[in-house]
Amino acid sequence: MKTLKVLNTKGEEVGDIKIADTLLVLDKGTQAVHDVVVAYQNKQRSGTASSLRKGEVAGSNKKPWRQKGTGRARAGFRQSPVWRGGGVAFGPHPRSYETKINKKVTQLAFRRMLSEKVVAGQIKVVEELTVAEPKTKLFAGLMKALAVKAPVIFVMNKTDEKVIRAARNIPLVEVVSADKVNVYQMVRYPMVVVDKDGMEKMKARLKRGKEKAE
Repeated sequence: MKTLKVLNTKGEEVGDIKIADTLLVLDKGTQAVHDVVVAYQNKQRSGTASSLRKGEVAGSNKKPWRQKGTGRARAGFRQSPVWRGGGVAFGPHPRSYETKINKKVTQLAFRRMLSEKVVAGQIKVVEELTVAEPKTKLFAGLMKALAVKAPVIFVMNKTDEKVIRAARNIPLVEVVSADKVNVYQMVRYPMVVVDKDGMEKMKARLKRGKEKAE
């Protein structure tokens, strides 16, 4: 049984959340984490790089010079890939880099990363993540009270526009809802700060993954 302390916005302990050892996954899932992160990064690639083939380069089909008698190598057209300004023989063309990942693999990867964060003590649970006004100074004060520094991800049960606006000017700080936080974000940020209700949602995702695995 793992116990996570619940803090208030002043950094004072006000309770705890318990996570059963049976929900944690530490004996498998490393390959799943790798596959999901690579697939996520592949999906971010635009795949719009494009070069011109010899048939797409502007120019006529007229021979640059006559076939024989000049002392130079014969040439048929100026768009040849061996010439400067010609087409590209094996250049890039628009394509999709998207990789298909099974849902069960994604669930396993999330369970593995959340389990690692819990065991490593890289999760801080806050009773409620709020700021009075959408000001960076207030959010920076909240981070100081919780003794966390960037890079850090804040996970909320329901995202609050005030919190999002207050946090967006701080580098390497991200705010996301508990049902949308993904494996890549869990890998990218060494520290996770989550509100109490958000932690319950993440625990539910652990339970769902365990039930489907069984």
